[in-house]
Amino acid sequence: MMDEPNEEVYTSIREKIKSYGLNAIPFLEDAWLKTEDDDNASRIEILIDDIRFTDLYHELHNWSQFYSHDLLKAYILLTRFRYPDLDEEKYIEKVSKLKQNIWLEINHDLTALERVKVLNHIFYDVYQFRGQLPKQVSINDYFLSDLLESKKGSAIALGILYLYVAQSLDIPIFGLDLHHHFALAYMEDNIPTMNPEEYSIDEVLFYIAVVNKGSVFTKNEIHRYLQQMKIDEDTVYFLPCSNVMVIRRLIKEIANTYEVTGKQDKADLANKLIEALS
Repeated sequence: MMDEPNEEVYTSIREKIKSYGLNAIPFLEDAWLKTEDDDNASRIEILIDDIRFTDLYHELHNWSQFYSHDLLKAYILLTRFRYPDLDEEKYIEKVSKLKQNIWLEINHDLTALERVKVLNHIFYDVYQFRGQLPKQVSINDYFLSDLLESKKGSAIALGILYLYVAQSLDIPIFGLDLHHHFALAYMEDNIPTMNPEEYSIDEVLFYIAVVNKGSVFTKNEIHRYLQQMKIDEDTVYFLPCSNVMVIRRLIKEIANTYEVTGKQDKADLANKLIEALS
């Protein structure tokens, strides 16, 4: 069917196969292995990519609507954007082990700074994660599998992993969507933890620079940075943002990196994923 010469008929067949979603992929891969025609093989490859992207788009949209508390879920989805055959369970297990190691050291009698000290010790001393400065970042530095294997990543990649572990342990840390920088905000303890949009600036205890081994900084550093960059101050630069906004920023950085490296087709696809979060 994939070698149908009539384009209109082929389009109808293609849409019918696409309607089966991921279930169609094993059959398409088998057909790809058996075909000796380059044009037919190309059609199959394009259809497989299209099915995977459509599934990813819908899963990401579903996450933004119902599961945005779970950053790991979205991070795995976006890692599949680059690695469609990702062994998800392998990396979920690695993250679970990281989380367990931190949980063993954390208790709620610790102060906020003491908890961050524990997080930083496990992340940067035990696991030896390190952040890449913007000029060093490559496309691999954005995805979970690469981060866990190489122990290095962009600020937002490392920040998402740090955020997920903290939030899953009920530590009130959220993303900070600072202009050209991604950092974290540690908020006053509220049980249960509030949604980020419910906090005020007065409830920020301090900020965390994950790219700099989890060093702590204050509002004064943000004031100075905005002044140096000649950026008008806005409360958005001081307040925590939602997990959906964190993932939106990750996608934007991925798209920008693809664009800079001349992979416009991948950049366009990544930008389409942003629409899934609306």
